[in-house]
Amino acid sequence: MALQPRAQDAGNADGTHIDAPELRLFVMALFFIFGGITSLNDVIIPKLKELFTLNYTQAMLVQFCFFTAYAVIGLPGAALVKRLGYMRGAVAGLLTMMVGCLLFVPASHSASYPLFLAALFVLASGVVVVQVVTNPLISLLGPARTAHSRLTFAQAFNSLGTVIFPKVGAALILGGLAGVSAAQLSGDALDAYRVAETRTVVHTYLGLAAALAVVAGVVWINRNRLKGERHEASSLAASFALLRQPRFAFGAACIFLYVGAEVAIGSMIVNYMQLKTVLGTSASEAGAYIPYYWGGALVGRFIGSYLLARVSPGRVLAANAAGAIVLIVVSANTVGATAAWSLLLIGLMNSIMFPTIFSLACEGLGAKAADGSGLINIAIFGGAVVPVLFGTIADATGRLTVALVLPAACYAVIAAFGWYARRPVV
Repeated sequence: MALQPRAQDAGNADGTHIDAPELRLFVMALFFIFGGITSLNDVIIPKLKELFTLNYTQAMLVQFCFFTAYAVIGLPGAALVKRLGYMRGAVAGLLTMMVGCLLFVPASHSASYPLFLAALFVLASGVVVVQVVTNPLISLLGPARTAHSRLTFAQAFNSLGTVIFPKVGAALILGGLAGVSAAQLSGDALDAYRVAETRTVVHTYLGLAAALAVVAGVVWINRNRLKGERHEASSLAASFALLRQPRFAFGAACIFLYVGAEVAIGSMIVNYMQLKTVLGTSASEAGAYIPYYWGGALVGRFIGSYLLARVSPGRVLAANAAGAIVLIVVSANTVGATAAWSLLLIGLMNSIMFPTIFSLACEGLGAKAADGSGLINIAIFGGAVVPVLFGTIADATGRLTVALVLPAACYAVIAAFGWYARRPVV
């Protein structure tokens, strides 16, 4: 069914844009929130892996359920945003995220891993809607010629969330691991242990639910601040028709691979640091290294927002992807601190990838930006697929280092896209 436009004029293909500078702070805050919540998965994966005695493949189902929401909700989320408008759409997404956080309570009381996965899916569904709002909106809040730089700068706030949330989460969640192991227990004792140990997870997400309720209230109060918003009417078929454009289709595929590679590496940092050939640390100590991975992305995005305004974005993307491959090779073939820090530095290479791939893929879409954003969000489903494949390789070979060949292959394709898209759309 065709979607009707809600307002008038919003960043057309002719280069016009929304003149609402005060909204940039609002968009930055949303990037911070959904980035931080997504990165908390890296903390709860080792927690749930121990509590439910999971192998790597089973543990990666956390990411599978979270990122599957992008495939399921991507286009419906874009349709919702078109009907409600950006501000009201953001409120809907924030409230859905809040519900997902609250679902951790029954999941903990039942000590059920499937219920945790269901809660994560609902939480991620809200994140998808918020992301459908933020990506095109930040592109429209300024001149088209600086869209790459502006989106990368906004992504820096996403990275700030991914640094702060895991740091706090590691202290609250991983620091609470008991002296006994779930593998040593059975029956009622095991159920009681799981309920007790998941309380730290619940308390963390209840705090997030309260914060999300406050943010949703603030956005609702300001729901009429955005003026001159317009969305082109379209159908589902028209949205998928964008995939006939080679540049957009290639870019969407690279979003799939990039998110998959980034999430796979982030998800195994704790277990990787615990390897005797790397650092041999405890879970809580290893969790303290997660912010360095995401912190590299934070620093790189601030640097990237400067470089991308002056250097061909495609060339920068290709160079960063090649750098990520080099770091993977070094980490997989060394030990100790060298292996640890070369892996963590991949975060620096990741820094400009998502916003640059997104903006390169969506160049020239104009009023179809919401449709493009919806399809891009479907491509984020790579965060569900690649980590599970990564875990399967690790389980099959018994070596996390061997599994690193998968993200390396993903980065090779991304490097090719950067070179392909090095020239702007005319």
